[in-house]
Parts: sequence; structure tokens; C-alpha cells
Amino acid sequence: QLQAFGGGLVQAGGSLRLSCAASGRRFSNNGMGWFRQAPGKEREFVAGITWNGGSTSYADTVKGRFTISRGSVKNTLYLQMNSLRPEDTAVYYCAANRRAYYTTSAHEYVYWGQGTQVTVSS
Repeated sequence: QLQAFGGGLVQAGGSLRLSCAASGRRFSNNGMGWFRQAPGKEREFVAGITWNGGSTSYADTVKGRFTISRGSVKNTLYLQMNSLRPEDTAVYYCAANRRAYYTTSAHEYVYWGQGTQVTVSS
């Protein structure tokens, strides 16, 4: 029901834009989030946005470099990633929260996309 795409290989300092498209169900009333998981590490919160896009939150490690947004249709989600670093390398997942706002805990998200790989070379 959620599909993330837009990942790829990029050099450090470069940019990527991830997209997340929903099908079969509307998520316009759900908070949404992006998470990432690097090899051997736990899944971590990257960014979150409320149902109406009125509030966003970012992990300290990406603040000022990444921007989360919702599409005008509100059934799409984006993550603009600038000034990428090798430590940003991970599989990135989009997810829909059970509530209208975001949370930083993955347990609060009930729908998950399949993930898209982002690799940043030094």
C-alpha cells in the first residue's frame, strides 16, 4: 500500500529526492514518517510530518539537510535529501502513523513501504 522509490548511488555532497506513493488506501488523515536502517543497525527515525503538513520534525543527524513534505494530492510523501554524507547510507522506508501526527517510534507506524536503498560514496 506504500511504495518508496528514488534511491540510488550518489557522491557525498550530492542530493536525492525520495518519493512515497500510496495505493489502495488514502493516508491523508495520517501522520507520515521516513525511517532508515543501515546494515547492522536498528531502524531509526529520520523525519515526520502531520496529516496536514503543518508540523514537521527531524532527527538531529539530518536537520538542516533533509526536508519532508506531502504532495498536493496528500497521498504522496517526499524526502528531499541534500548535502548527503556516507553515514546517510541506508535503506529508507516511508510509513504511515496510526495517528494524525508523527511520532519518532517505529512501533506507532502501521503501514510501511518496502524501502529504497540510498548509498552515498565518499
